Formats: sequence, C-alpha cells, structure tokens
Amino acid sequence: MRPSNINGLRRSPVPVPYVPNDPVTTLDRRDGPHGEVVLRRRGPAAGAPPVYEIIANGCFLMDTSDGRSERLLVDAALRALPAGRAEPAVLIGGLGVGFSLAHAAAEPRWERITVVERERAVIDWHRTGPLSAVSGAALADPRVRIEEADLLAYLDAPLPGPAHDYDYDYDAICLDIDNGPDWTVTEDNKGLYSPAGLAACRARLRPGGVLAVWSAQPSERFEEALRNAGFAGVTTEEIIVARGVPDVVHLAVLAA
Repeated sequence: MRPSNINGLRRSPVPVPYVPNDPVTTLDRRDGPHGEVVLRRRGPAAGAPPVYEIIANGCFLMDTSDGRSERLLVDAALRALPAGRAEPAVLIGGLGVGFSLAHAAAEPRWERITVVERERAVIDWHRTGPLSAVSGAALADPRVRIEEADLLAYLDAPLPGPAHDYDYDYDAICLDIDNGPDWTVTEDNKGLYSPAGLAACRARLRPGGVLAVWSAQPSERFEEALRNAGFAGVTTEEIIVARGVPDVVHLAVLAA
C-alpha cells in the first residue's frame, strides 16, 4: 500500500463496550489506486451506538469509538498560535473518520479549513455514507474545503499564482496520518517527515504558523529534525489515554 492520507492507525483504547459476538457488517469495499479500502460497522453493543471502522489492505486503520486524539491535535495547534492571531486557516492532513474536521468546524476562530484526503472512498463515505453523521455539518460549512490529493504532492504543487496564494497557505497544519514520524503506516510515508517533507510543510505556513503532528510516542529525533527544518519553537504535549502510555503531539512554531 502506498502512503495514505487517511488519519492513520487508531491507537487509542476503545471505550465502547464490545462483546465477543458484536456483529460486523461490511458496508462498502473499494479497490482504489492505493489498494483496497473497506468501511465496516461493528455492533451496536447493548446500550451503545454502532462503531464504524476503516480498513485498508486488510489493516485496521481507525474507528469512531474515540476521537480524543483528533480533537486535541486541533486544539493544541490553535493554542500554539500567536496571541491575537485573527482568522487563522488550518490544513488537516487526512479526513479519516472526520473527528478532526468536525472539531475544527465547531471552532469559530478558524476562518478557513482545508482537508487533504487521497482516498475517494473515504470522501464518499463522509459525503453520502454513514460517516456523514460525524462530518455532515462540517462539510456544509462554507469555511471547509476538501482536496482529493496525496498530502505531500499537495504541499509540493505549484501555487496557482499570487492572486490565489492566500488560499493555499496556512496558520496551522495538523497531521494525523501515521502512528508518528518513527512509526509510519507504510515505508513511503517517511517522506513526509524527511527534511524535504518538513520543508514543504514549512513553506505553506505563514510566519508564526504551527505544525502539529500526532504520535503514539515522543521522538527526540523528530524534534531535532523539526529544529533543523527551521522551526523556532519545538515542544511535545502529552495526550492522556485510558490505558497505556500517553499519546503525544509534536508542535513546531515558525518565528513570527
């Protein structure tokens, strides 16, 4: 499987009360340009709503059981922006099950919200399928734009021209595509965290802008890579989960 802009492997513990006999139903199965993607419904268990799962090439990627990480990723990026930054724009790498998009759209401070997702099936499941329950209101928000593209290709693409540059630069870029820079879904995804990939992110950020990267574990090596890429403020915030070690968000801020 080539790199996917799906939000990545879901690492958080599952709070939904699954039972061994929870029924699993395949709702859609597509053969796309990057392999097979499947949408499944699990449950519902007694007293709980159904859980929707995305599977890619046989690998469980994420589900709708717990959106804490996605929400906190967006919140951390907004907090890290310079005080008083007016009408910021955010780029979200990966549509996934839609928690990051829905949370960003619920925040009136974001003036423009762009989501880059390369899997057409995932976009369809949000626009006309069951995942519209998560993202339907956000997709109807005039601030929201969905770009069907590979994220790194989108970042590297030439801008349409000076008159349109405003629509293609951002105050924050939020990435939840892999388990982190040291644990990618595919080998090819490492390019996003390479010097060239970080330079592409940096080039799309405005002065004082923030790059926020979700990770299953902290990475001192990635922190050093962010500093070497020209980010002035590099910090790591913990995301407490119900079980196990905390998740983290790596934050890197450009000099204003």
